Amino acid sequence: MNLRPLAAALALCAASAFAHDYSAGALKIGHPHARPTVASQSIGGGYLKLVNTGAVADRLLSASTPVAQSVQLHTMRMEGDVMRMREVESIEIAPHQTVELKPGGMHLMLMGLKAPLVAGQRFPLTLGFEKAGQVTVDVTVDAPASGAAGHDKPH
Repeated sequence: MNLRPLAAALALCAASAFAHDYSAGALKIGHPHARPTVASQSIGGGYLKLVNTGAVADRLLSASTPVAQSVQLHTMRMEGDVMRMREVESIEIAPHQTVELKPGGMHLMLMGLKAPLVAGQRFPLTLGFEKAGQVTVDVTVDAPASGAAGHDKPH
C-alpha cells in the first residue's frame, strides 16, 4: 500500500491547522508568529502579515502581550554596511497594500520576556490600529527554517 498520498494529505491538513488568520475592520492579519529564544535572551521578535483590503490607510500604533514587559514596533535598514534597528511610532498599511513584518525588516520587538519562547508555544498579542481598533491574535512560536537569518538575538 502506497502511503505517500495519505502522508501528503495529512501534512496539508496539519499545515492548514497551523495557519491562523484574523480580521480587524478592512485589515487581514496573517500568521502571527515568533521564534524560540534561549534562557538568557530578554528580547524576541514577532512577525505577521498585514493586508489592507480597504480604500483608506490604517496604521499599527501599538502591541502588547502578557509574555513580555512591552512590545515595540521596529524597522531595520542598511546604513552604509551596518544594519540599524530603530523603534518607530507606527507602521502604515496603505489601501490595497500588504505590509509584512519579518526578520530583517519591520517587526515587533518583545522586550523584557518573562520566560523563554519555546517552539510550539502559543501566546496572545493585542494589536492596536488607528482605524480598525484593537484585535487580539494568537502567536505561534515557530522554529526558524534551517539556514534562516536570525536577527532576533540581543543587540
